[in-house]
Amino acid sequence: MPFLSIKFTDILDIFLVSLIIYYVLQFLLETRAFQILLGVILILLVTFFAKLLHLNTLYWILSQATTLGIFALVVLFQPELRKFLARLGETNISFQTQESKTLIAIDEIIEAVKNMAKERIGALIVIERNIKIDNYLLKPGTLVDALITKELLETIFYPKTPLHDGAVIIKGDRIYMAGAFLPLSSNPELPSSFGTRHRAGIGITEITDAISLIVSEERGDISLAYSGKCLKNVSPSILRKLLTRLLIEGLYEDKVNIDKELKNVKTNKINSRAS
Repeated sequence: MPFLSIKFTDILDIFLVSLIIYYVLQFLLETRAFQILLGVILILLVTFFAKLLHLNTLYWILSQATTLGIFALVVLFQPELRKFLARLGETNISFQTQESKTLIAIDEIIEAVKNMAKERIGALIVIERNIKIDNYLLKPGTLVDALITKELLETIFYPKTPLHDGAVIIKGDRIYMAGAFLPLSSNPELPSSFGTRHRAGIGITEITDAISLIVSEERGDISLAYSGKCLKNVSPSILRKLLTRLLIEGLYEDKVNIDKELKNVKTNKINSRAS
């Protein structure tokens, strides 16, 4: 039977090809190359139907353009190709599980906000979850696409750097963007002591399922916002517990009441009206 003729090498071959396609598509989705790829696919489809319908002139033009387009794509994709090859050489492509990568990222973020709070350096870090943040930004920032490290986060928010005023957007275990501007909260009941940084951090959590970490340069404390609510003056140990539950255990606002969750981690009261 055909099924019995399948060898282990065939299964391995299919697995490796699938893995390569997955990583290539994942990489393309992060860059402008994906839009170009969609355009190429559209041209190929039109070429196919032109041949099928015997539209000879159109088919000849498109086939010639396709031949030249191969060389043009190499030129267009040159930055992306270099980036992709560099990504292959990075040590983060390993057999680490997503959970272990997230735990490492959480540790780096906590160390960064702890140091910035101690030095009273203002910061706004937004961690994307299921809902993509890009469509909700008032103004996109500068693409970074780098592994999360406390040194990089502290450098971005250092007062004399050009990106320190905006928000850092984190996707997975990577710093996706810096210097982004977010919509402010529409909640009229927020305390007057909340400045633009806190209102922006809370605002993005009102329209997405993101998590925001805000470091106050005036008070030197750390706040956590999600689902439109804000917990002020969070200690690093409590912050680690909350981020672990939210990012690894998949805790979402529709599955748990935030007040109950904060009680479970034995923290003090949470109240978005508190100053």
